[in-house]
Amino acid sequence: MSELVTNARKYAPGPVLAELRIIGAGVEVLVWDSGPTVPTAHDADPDRVGRHGLEIVKAVTQNLDIQRESVTPHVDATVRVLP
Repeated sequence: MSELVTNARKYAPGPVLAELRIIGAGVEVLVWDSGPTVPTAHDADPDRVGRHGLEIVKAVTQNLDIQRESVTPHVDATVRVLP
């Protein structure tokens, strides 16, 4: 959640809305921001400095769904909680 909210605050000009849901054995993180573009994960590049946020989120989640809802981007990530 921290990575998604930090990125939203860094790259979007206005307010950010975040929601956390416990669903079964997982945690669902939803983040909406006011950015004009939908965030995209870059291909892995060990020489790149920074901009690894969504790459990290993608690696640790079971599901990562990024889409535009009406006029704002929406990121939905599900993380399995280990027993």
